[in-house]
Amino acid sequence: MPPFEVPEGDPFGPHNLPYGVFSRAGSQERTVGVRLGDHVLDAGAAALALGSPYAALLARPTLNPLLAAGRTAWSDVRRALTAWVTVPAHQETVAPFLHPLSSVTLHLPFEVADYVDFYASENHARNVGQIFRPDAEDSLTPNWKHLPIGYHGRSGTVVVSGTDVVRPSGQRKGPADPAPVFGPSVRLDIEAEVGFVVGVPSRAGQPVALADFREHVFGLCLLNDWSARDVQAWEYVPLGPFLGKSFATSVSAWITPLDALEDARTDPPHRTHPLLPYLDDTGEEPGGYDLRISVAINGHTVSEPPFSTMYWTAAQQLAHMTVNGASLRTGDLYGSGTVSGPEPGQRGSLLELTWNGREPLELPDGKRAFLEDGDVVTLTAWAPGADGVRVGLGEVSGRIVAAG
Repeated sequence: MPPFEVPEGDPFGPHNLPYGVFSRAGSQERTVGVRLGDHVLDAGAAALALGSPYAALLARPTLNPLLAAGRTAWSDVRRALTAWVTVPAHQETVAPFLHPLSSVTLHLPFEVADYVDFYASENHARNVGQIFRPDAEDSLTPNWKHLPIGYHGRSGTVVVSGTDVVRPSGQRKGPADPAPVFGPSVRLDIEAEVGFVVGVPSRAGQPVALADFREHVFGLCLLNDWSARDVQAWEYVPLGPFLGKSFATSVSAWITPLDALEDARTDPPHRTHPLLPYLDDTGEEPGGYDLRISVAINGHTVSEPPFSTMYWTAAQQLAHMTVNGASLRTGDLYGSGTVSGPEPGQRGSLLELTWNGREPLELPDGKRAFLEDGDVVTLTAWAPGADGVRVGLGEVSGRIVAAG
C-alpha cells in the first residue's frame, strides 16, 4: 500500500501525526520525523523541499526548537503537516521523504531538562497504603487530597523505548535482617505512567496558572518509571525516592501533541475535598484525558489501567510544581505517577498486581512476583478520536538485563 494510503481506522493516520526523532540506516544524522501509518516522514526535508517557513524548526536533530516555539507555531506546523500528507498536490514532493518505520532507528525525541514524577492515582495510592499500612484508619496520607504529591527525579537516565534496563544494585534490608546488604535488586518493578513534555519555559518566581497549561505543555508520551522496591524501601525515609528510582525511566519514541487529543479530554473524578484556589479547576476546561493503557510482560497482557481515573490532572500538577516560583525549561518532563484503576486487572505496577509479591502473577512462562532478567515489559495505549477513530500513543518497551 502506498504510504499516503493509510488504512481506514489506522491509529496513526493524519488525525494523529505524533513527533519523533529518527536516523536512517547507515547514517548517524538525526532529524525530526512525523509518523504516518507504518512510515515516518522526514519533516525537515519535506519542509525544505516545499519552501516552508517551518524548516528551521523541523530540520533539526531534536524536538526542542519546536517545543520552544510556542502554541501558535505548534498549531501552524500541525496544519502544514496535515496538508503535506493529505493534499494530493503535495504527494509527489513529499513521497521521497516517507520512510518505512522498519528501516529507521528511533531516538530519544527531545533533550530532557528536568524530570518530576507525581503520585496522582487515588487507586494506586490507596493500594500502596493498604499494602504498607494495613492498620491505618485511612490508606491515604493526610496531604493526598490537598496537593499533587511528587518528587524530583533524574533527567540523565531518561531513555527511549527499546533501551535495555540494567538491573540496579543498591542497599536493601528486610524487616528481619540484622544489617543491610548490597547487591542487585530482587524486587524490580514497573510503573505504568503518562509523561507530559514542556515546551515553552516560564520565568523564575512566576507560577503557571491552571488556565495556562496548554500554553506550556506541548504533548504527552507513555512512560515507565522503573522501580527497585527493595532499594527504595530501605532508603526513602525521610527524604523519598533516590537510587530505587534514578537508574532508568523509559519513554516512548513518539510525542503526541495535545492538539491530537481534543476528543479524549474528559472531566477528572469527583473531588472529595475543597481545593486551594491555585488548584481549584472548577469551571476550567476538562483537565483529564481518556487514555487506555495496556501493560504486557513478555507479550502477555497483565493489566489495562485507565488514565481517566487519575485524581490530579496534568494542569494541576504543572500549577503545583511551579507555585513556589520554580521555573519551567524547554524539555522538562513530568510523569503522572502510576496509573491504576479500581479493578485488580487495572493496576499499573507489580507491587499492586501481586500485592507486594504475596500473590504472584501466572504467566505463560512461569510465575512472577517481580521482574526477572530477560523479561520484556511493553506499555501501549490509545485514546478516542473524532468519529470513533483511535489515536495511537505508540509504545514504551524495555528488557531487563542482569547487573554487570
